[in-house]
Amino acid sequence: MHLKNNDYELFQLIEAEKNRQETHLELIASENFVSPSVLEVDGSILTNKYAEGYPNKRYYGGCEFVDQIEDLARTRLKQLFNVKYVNVQAHSGSTANMAAYRSVLEPNDVVLGMSLDHGGHLTHGHPLNFSGVDYRFESYGVDKDTEMIDYDVLRQIAKRVKPRLIVAGASAYPRAINFKKFREIADEVNALLMVDMAHIAGLVAAGIHENPCEVADIVTSTTHKTLRGPRGGIILTNNFEIYKKVNKIVFPGIQGGPLMHIIGAKAVAFKEAASDAFKTYQENVVANAKALAEQLKQLGFNVVSGGTDNHLVLVEVKTLSGLTGLEAEKLLETVNITCNKNTVPNDLEKPYITSGIRLGTPALTTRGFSTEDMKTVAQLIYDILMNPNNDFVVDEVKKRVGILTSRYPLYKK
Repeated sequence: MHLKNNDYELFQLIEAEKNRQETHLELIASENFVSPSVLEVDGSILTNKYAEGYPNKRYYGGCEFVDQIEDLARTRLKQLFNVKYVNVQAHSGSTANMAAYRSVLEPNDVVLGMSLDHGGHLTHGHPLNFSGVDYRFESYGVDKDTEMIDYDVLRQIAKRVKPRLIVAGASAYPRAINFKKFREIADEVNALLMVDMAHIAGLVAAGIHENPCEVADIVTSTTHKTLRGPRGGIILTNNFEIYKKVNKIVFPGIQGGPLMHIIGAKAVAFKEAASDAFKTYQENVVANAKALAEQLKQLGFNVVSGGTDNHLVLVEVKTLSGLTGLEAEKLLETVNITCNKNTVPNDLEKPYITSGIRLGTPALTTRGFSTEDMKTVAQLIYDILMNPNNDFVVDEVKKRVGILTSRYPLYKK
């Protein structure tokens, strides 16, 4: 009640956002809902403590308890992904990637990463991002027909550009990634291998996706998305020399004091991710994504690559509905369905407009949605996108969304 009494303006805005989360179908693939325990630590008194440095080597006094908290987070993370060395201080996935790059590269080194318009990430070489400014990125993409990574073509590109580092991982790629193939190709061209598993970390933790820590020189991830923790980043490696460099680059290289409340919340999430319940949850995430993709296909949408192996479904909407991705996103928002516009392979629209939307099932699966519910969600998406100017349909879809969200309350009182 403190905020309500002391800053009612901000209190109202937070309450409005809480209501939005409760009443909307959250289909953004990079979003999820944390547990009450993660929320509790995220908002705890740990935010008061400045702890520059690392456990047992801080630049401030009074760190005996936050040292134990960070050690607990590191131990749990190492066990979760069966890896020797970790850094849990990265503020985000982007800063984790910056630290990873700087630990193994020199400025202007050649790096091979996935093209953004084929499913990659800004930090995989976009010219306006630090990655594209600091390094010479070359790109690989997906096959025109299968819309999946062709590892033979990837090998050819790697042999041609001779990268110092190959980056595997994506933000809009719905298929399983063969990290062992990436390792083979990296070895053939004498390159290091980095994996950005931000989107699939939860699937990896649950044993549903191949663990990149077994083959990569360095691995990065966010702790939200499928891992269902607080917003933040992590860096993992089995190479002690790389680990030492990572620690120096994170602090004092690119960050100051770590966010101890976030590190504490990460520790909670790592414990949750090691549970049998979390494995079942991830199995349901994938099952729900497959059900959503299949129903959208049956309704006539072009589902990129024909389906999904993970938590994500990429849909080309323009051919069937006549709407751009931007128009589809805005229209879905009017009926309380939240997603994001997204380029599809060989998209003719500009990146801000796009021909597709990206859908994900982690958040709705956290709420308890089943495969049958996801089929209903697919039908609702079809109904609204195919009838954008029909007020009766718009009203009906919004009502049905309300029924679904009421059936699965987010944070039960």
